[in-house]
Amino acid sequence: MRKIVLAAAAAGAALTLAACSEGTQDAAEQTVDSAAADAEANADAAGAAVEGAATDAGAAVEGATEDAAAAADEAAAAAEAEVQDETTTEAQAD
Repeated sequence: MRKIVLAAAAAGAALTLAACSEGTQDAAEQTVDSAAADAEANADAAGAAVEGAATDAGAAVEGATEDAAAAADEAAAAAEAEVQDETTTEAQAD
């Protein structure tokens, strides 16, 4: 009888551990799925940030190029006006 009680207790403990392991496995799977979703969201956010930065940089370069071109045109008109003894407006019209 004593052996039967010990066997029953051991079987009960084994079933409890097995159920606990299954629950732990489910929790681990959920944790992995959650981590994967977080990683995907972070990658998407990083991609959007890089895209925004590239757009801003492109706009800044375009603005700087336009400013440099305008300054070069003004300098050329001023030089032409000086050489040909005319106003800057007349030199730009040429």
